[in-house]
Amino acid sequence: TTKRVAVVLAGCGVFDGSEIHEASAVLVQLSRDGAQAEVYAPNIPQMHVVDHVKGQPTPEQRNVLVESARIARGNIKDLATLDVKGLDALIIPGGFGVAKNLSTWATQGKNCSICKEVEAALRAFHAAHKPIGLCCISPVLAAKIFPGCEVTVGHDKECEQ
Repeated sequence: TTKRVAVVLAGCGVFDGSEIHEASAVLVQLSRDGAQAEVYAPNIPQMHVVDHVKGQPTPEQRNVLVESARIARGNIKDLATLDVKGLDALIIPGGFGVAKNLSTWATQGKNCSICKEVEAALRAFHAAHKPIGLCCISPVLAAKIFPGCEVTVGHDKECEQ
């Protein structure tokens, strides 16, 4: 039976959304393994929009679901509609959108809040004892939600505090 895997995106672009290479790598690997990816994103405004050429914020406003649809090639669902029943695993690629759109970790660190739809999805998969894959910065979501959860965020000296 084909595994169905929810992939949650945070927009489109490393500095204000999902890291496109990571999201694509996840989707390619799932396809190679014969799994069916179901792509989701919250239908919320982005924290801000970054011009990826200049590396600077712009005054534009964008929507996380609409921007994530760029990576999903339009085949995307509102995260509020995710139902853990019938899904076998959850994967969240990284990118600063995780810390800016799926949570407030970029501005509040360990005192951050998590987008309610993201928290509901993580709690549902955890309660159902189904695998959760978190890439790059996204493990901070689990660290915030699940007491006693230990995660790694690379080997940078500034992360060892």
